[in-house]
Amino acid sequence: MSSQPSFRRTGRRPLEPYAADVEASRGRLIDEPESDNRSAFQRDRDRIIHSNAFRRLKHKTQVFVFHEGDYYRTRLTHSIEVAQIARTITRSLGGDEDLAEAVALAHDLGHTPFGHAGEDALSDALASIGGFDHNVQTLRILTRLERRYAAFDGLNLTWETLEGVVKHNGPIPEPAEALADYDREHPLWLDSYAGLEAQIASLADDIAYNAHDIDDGLRAGLFSLEDVAEAPLVANILAEIETDWPDLERQRRIYELVRMLIGALVRDLTGETQSRLDALGPKSADDIRAAGRPMAAFSAEMTPQLDALRRFLHQRMYRHTELNRMTSKARRIVKDLFELLSKEPQSLPADWRVAAEGKDGDRVKRIVGDYIAGMTDRYAMLEHKRLFDIYSRGL
Repeated sequence: MSSQPSFRRTGRRPLEPYAADVEASRGRLIDEPESDNRSAFQRDRDRIIHSNAFRRLKHKTQVFVFHEGDYYRTRLTHSIEVAQIARTITRSLGGDEDLAEAVALAHDLGHTPFGHAGEDALSDALASIGGFDHNVQTLRILTRLERRYAAFDGLNLTWETLEGVVKHNGPIPEPAEALADYDREHPLWLDSYAGLEAQIASLADDIAYNAHDIDDGLRAGLFSLEDVAEAPLVANILAEIETDWPDLERQRRIYELVRMLIGALVRDLTGETQSRLDALGPKSADDIRAAGRPMAAFSAEMTPQLDALRRFLHQRMYRHTELNRMTSKARRIVKDLFELLSKEPQSLPADWRVAAEGKDGDRVKRIVGDYIAGMTDRYAMLEHKRLFDIYSRGL
């Protein structure tokens, strides 16, 4: 018997020609000596994990604001779950799983406090100077706002990781000003799809939040198992659980549902993506970029089922009264902070105040936007209290 582990046991296969080739990476904007014990993509992943922006995801909203319970997902736990799913799929398809992990871990770094409510409020506040987009903010964090290294601002990540983070949702024919400015200095081929690893990371994001939002919504009591069975995909899985485990208690039934849903989506995505790869026959990662359509995708049979699940969550969870009330509060907090600090930048913390000194109004607004975007939910609420509560010491 061969001593070599089988693919079935390891989930691993040799890298395919269409995988990102770390040895042929387009490199970093600023040249650096290579690491002795890590590939360039592993080094990117490690820099992301050690960044301030990644650590702050611990207290940034996924759906529920942090103080509503310790059980619910945060941006940090969500990013870790996305990275795990992305690695699994990328490994099974012969891609570079280190690159997929780096893209997955970085994809939400630009989110504001309070999730999409905070982003909407900040985008409105910055409308006169181009608004706010969390994907563009992620690039700004990775290339400018993180200041950890003596030789450069940002994390100086490889071209492949930056391209994957920027384009994981597809080509960008009309980039925002900040993205266009960076692209002129370090072209990221914005009019093409990203490589396979980034495409997988994007759909791993869909798998993670759809499955885990069901878990969080059930625990919060926003809907019941009977309610979510309105979605055919979920109904089929619940029927299978009932057949195999008719006496299973509710909480384990929920865990089984989430586990089996993730498994079903992963299998479907892997199978459809492999079929598309077989049809295209790409010989390099650039063949993936030039394909003119995504290679990573759910099947035609799965897509309408996943859409039905998204509609259910939108109607029964994201638009729930309890979340609407918190969303309203979150928007007011961000709006109040922006209006006060952009008019009175002397109220900013010392390092941000120094950055704003002598700048014109638009530049001050962007600095204030960066300051607020980097806040955690908890810090934003505390800062709001310090600035608006007359009894707060303001420290």
